[in-house]
Amino acid sequence: MRVLMFGWEFPPHISGGLGTACYGLTKGLSNNGVEVLFVMPSASGDEDASAVSIINASDVEVSESHRDVREFLEKVEFIRVGSNMIPYVGPESFSEMVEHQQTGQIEEFRHSHGQKFRFSGKYGNDLMEEVARYALVAAEIALREEFDIIHAHDWLTYMAGVAAKKLSGKPLVVHMHATEFDRSGNNINTEVYDLERRGMKEADAVIAVSHLTRNIVINKYGIDPSKVITVHNAVDFQGFSNLVIERGVPEKVVTFLGRITYQKGPEYFIEAANKVLAKYPDVRFVMAGNGDLLNRSIRRVAKLGISHKFHFTGFLRGKEVKEMFAYSDVYVMPSVSEPFGISPLEAMRANVPTIISKQSGVAEVLKHAIKVDFWDIDAMADAIYGLLNYPALSASAVKNGLEEVNSLKWDGAAAQVKDIYSGLL
Repeated sequence: MRVLMFGWEFPPHISGGLGTACYGLTKGLSNNGVEVLFVMPSASGDEDASAVSIINASDVEVSESHRDVREFLEKVEFIRVGSNMIPYVGPESFSEMVEHQQTGQIEEFRHSHGQKFRFSGKYGNDLMEEVARYALVAAEIALREEFDIIHAHDWLTYMAGVAAKKLSGKPLVVHMHATEFDRSGNNINTEVYDLERRGMKEADAVIAVSHLTRNIVINKYGIDPSKVITVHNAVDFQGFSNLVIERGVPEKVVTFLGRITYQKGPEYFIEAANKVLAKYPDVRFVMAGNGDLLNRSIRRVAKLGISHKFHFTGFLRGKEVKEMFAYSDVYVMPSVSEPFGISPLEAMRANVPTIISKQSGVAEVLKHAIKVDFWDIDAMADAIYGLLNYPALSASAVKNGLEEVNSLKWDGAAAQVKDIYSGLL
């Protein structure tokens, strides 16, 4: 079985859980005998291609095979927009949507035939334009390659999947890692919502990373429940064992690791930290990540007078993440809305007792993580204090958590995905 898979990022170049999930799933599929052609906008050449064949969309020349550009664009129904769209932050980061005339778009694409598109592969000012061009390149790749099924990850690649389906006639699976409601609450960006809904409507199957996400897909997007299947994420165990680190501080360490955005609940973490420090001063709090709420979070920490006990590391990747878990005595994921959440699995695999919000998909599969409502800073503070102050509680959480997370492997998740492929074929 050969899969043409579209993604936006792949380790080591990632901004969040999407790239990590793509990496784990493709390795799992390879172990299940599935060959994956992984298309990404801009490959650097240092991606781990041991389990996949990487196709760099920036190296694909759009040929004259698409002579009727108007017909192609009408099929995929693109409207190019000018936008400062970043897919993992709140609505305050979206600039005003500016529509361009479709005739101009058609003319621009017509002149682009016979040349390559240069993709940044980032989440910057021209994101929507890149999404549209990525779909045009996807159509070209679909005409060149041999494959049995198409798999598109997240809204950024849904139109690429749709274009490949329309030109090849092969079944399309789309993977919903995070909905626009997760990223923006009820103040959704309608352009992103429309792309998500269109991709799922055109798909032959929709994979949701949790039952929580599946319910959103069905109830808020109107997708047929019979084609929405939950496949929980897993964790890649490689490199988590036998990591030796030297701690530079004597205090215990409580860690938040993720995008510092509304969705991830960093402000609740800060308020809980303030309450813990009032009872247990021998602790330091670390906020590892970056995002649109970083400056506001720094100001709040300073206003509370706890900056001498609080550290902001910036974005961490690869080995840095593993080292941060090795430093940590408690890990907290206070997400307001989390479709799944791989980081708690990584923390538990690194022998770190973990606290997660009840509003997360990973809460569906973990029994030995402490669960609190994201808004309940008193309960969050109590849980942190308990794990810091009672060694027996912490040891029990570590032992049971490690046994539990060891059963959540990507090979198992990939086997479920392969069954979905087989059902469509």
